[in-house]
Formats: sequence, structure tokens, C-alpha cells
Amino acid sequence: MYDIIISKEAQKKLKNLAKNERFRVAEKIAWLGRDPDDVKLDIKPLEGEKGYFRLRVGDWRIIFLRDDVIELISIEKIKARGDAYK
Repeated sequence: MYDIIISKEAQKKLKNLAKNERFRVAEKIAWLGRDPDDVKLDIKPLEGEKGYFRLRVGDWRIIFLRDDVIELISIEKIKARGDAYK
């Protein structure tokens, strides 16, 4: 089980999501913390950003940094699909 840290920017975005979207995103973040290697999670490494990954939750992308040494996941951004890779 990994510890999860959520940046202020990501917390603000999560707070402003519609209730059902907020629930789905929070549920996936919790799942990520329990088992970050689960193949059912749609996770891909970001090109050109060593250590960074994206988790797909519907039309939302969760950008995070994963540290396996200290078992920590740092949620950096939560963005709509079209804005996530800019």
C-alpha cells in the first residue's frame, strides 16, 4: 500500500468537480494507492517525464509521480483529457 499526497492544485480541481466525477476520481486514487500495479487501472508513463505517469478516469487524467523506494504516490494534477498534455 502506497501513501498518497495530493498537491494543492489537484485538491482544488477535485473539489470543483461534479459530485459523481469527484467520487469516481477519488475512488481511482484510492485504488491506485492500494495497488498501483493493477492492470485494470489505465496507467501509462508520460513520455519525456521520468517517473511521471497518467491515470485515465473517463475524460479526466490524473498526473502523478510514483516513488517505489518510499512507496509514495504524489498526485500532481487532475485535468480534462484535452488539457492534460499541454
